[in-house]
Amino acid sequence: MPLLSTNEQHLLPLDGKRFELTVKKLADELNYGTDPSPYFGTGMDYAQSRLYVAGDPIRSMDWRVTARTGRYHVKEYEAPKRMPIWLLFDTSASMTLSSVPVSKYEQGLRVLTAIGLAAQQRMSPVGILGLGEREISMRPTLARSQLMQTAHRLRHYQTAEQTCFYDKITHWVPSLKNRAVVIVISDFHDTMAHEALKRIACQHDLMAIQLVDPAEKGLQGHSIFRAREAESGITFTATNAIFSETQTQLRQALHCMQVDHLRIEIEKPFVYALQHFLAKRNALAKAVR
Repeated sequence: MPLLSTNEQHLLPLDGKRFELTVKKLADELNYGTDPSPYFGTGMDYAQSRLYVAGDPIRSMDWRVTARTGRYHVKEYEAPKRMPIWLLFDTSASMTLSSVPVSKYEQGLRVLTAIGLAAQQRMSPVGILGLGEREISMRPTLARSQLMQTAHRLRHYQTAEQTCFYDKITHWVPSLKNRAVVIVISDFHDTMAHEALKRIACQHDLMAIQLVDPAEKGLQGHSIFRAREAESGITFTATNAIFSETQTQLRQALHCMQVDHLRIEIEKPFVYALQHFLAKRNALAKAVR
């Protein structure tokens, strides 16, 4: 039997206000040095003409409207529409177990919320989907209040929540009508994870962020151990080779699919690596082609 029932709720130790300050600071770091991407910019589609304001570039002058009205006007162009960004978050029990003060779940939630805020600042709508038993879903939106509301809901977790990684993704992918950027945040302990990711990578821009606990890095070699599965409560005997094989399959599958893959060791600083990872493919503000 599980140590805790699936209905028993827990709350991450970081209080609400400190959580918001932490993720907003991280979002600013992710967006540091990037273009805020306003709605109107130097895109390809003409949007409107407006009165000239001191400082406007001469190359933007709309001479036809200027001649017709006798007043200086400049052209504005509609910036390219942004792809929606879907953040898929693994809420299963394996994410909540930790050998250090900050769990994979807590660190992953910070990463998810910061990426969402940074993307919204760059005018990319953000959606969220939970990959555990609980029904957690948010349609892509530019409303920061909705994002934070969902993030605060995710601060509540269950230490016996079963994974629905494969099933949730399998049923969710067909609902996407247009191309999207999909960022999966998980420890990828599900043996069917790589099969689920293939379904996304066929049609969408997929990125994988893997959270790693220090204790997991010791699962090397072929020693035998007894353990209790966090999500089902089942006690079993196994070898480290099983865990290593699952991780090897995941890496090989991501490589074959040409999916960008970032491992975050939760006890180490990761901001620079995450910033570089997202910037490499302009993930926070990718235009619809």
